[in-house]
Amino acid sequence: MKSKFFVLVSVLLSCEAVLYAAAGQSPQSSLGSFFPLIVIFAIFYFLLIRPQQKKAKEVQQMLNTLKKDDKVVTTGGLYGVVSNVKGEIVEVKIAEGVKVDIARSAISNIITQEQKIVTPEVVK
Repeated sequence: MKSKFFVLVSVLLSCEAVLYAAAGQSPQSSLGSFFPLIVIFAIFYFLLIRPQQKKAKEVQQMLNTLKKDDKVVTTGGLYGVVSNVKGEIVEVKIAEGVKVDIARSAISNIITQEQKIVTPEVVK
């Protein structure tokens, strides 16, 4: 993606230089007007695009390391224990004798030993 962007920028600059040369103006003034766009793109890349790609990579790695007996939370908010992993389908035990098949991508978090599941107490 980076190489496509740089190719596009170089093509735009060369086309703009040709147009300014035909109009009798210097191409140096076009670089000054194009510089803010480059700065804005760099800001967007480092503040939005790059962190989002990093987060997606972490989520994919978490889903790839999913194994039997992992405690998980689904995107629907169900807590359960993985009982079987079959490719893109994960069998999760959500209650005694209740197992559901869900998509691997529907797992939002794996609960580790440090994290505790807080369950509300029933008020009588």
